[in-house]
Amino acid sequence: QVQLVESGGGLVQAGGSLRLSCAASGRTFSSYNMGWFRQAPGKEREFVAAIRRSDERTYYADSVKGRFTISRDNAKNTVYLQMNSLKPEDTAVYFCAATTSILIMTIHTYNYWGQGTQVTVSS
Repeated sequence: QVQLVESGGGLVQAGGSLRLSCAASGRTFSSYNMGWFRQAPGKEREFVAAIRRSDERTYYADSVKGRFTISRDNAKNTVYLQMNSLKPEDTAVYFCAATTSILIMTIHTYNYWGQGTQVTVSS
């Protein structure tokens, strides 16, 4: 159906910024709603942000509101996550995911996942 590949992770100091990218292939990227999730060691995977296909409305977890911004470029088949004011608690593997469901703030509706990219924030 669709393959997803994340990039842009790395090591930054607290207060710094990173931009993650997720490149899609295999199907029409614009057919899907897209989301970002993250998973830290010893913790469950959690919702971070999502963007609708129809009108590009965005949704965020309370923990990242005001700091992270999700966007998409359908012409490039790519979704982005701009992360500012990073905190050590943001350290995790970040995954992008795709779904045709209208319920996009829960892990259970996503059918396609990337392999993840590591983000480490030092204090």
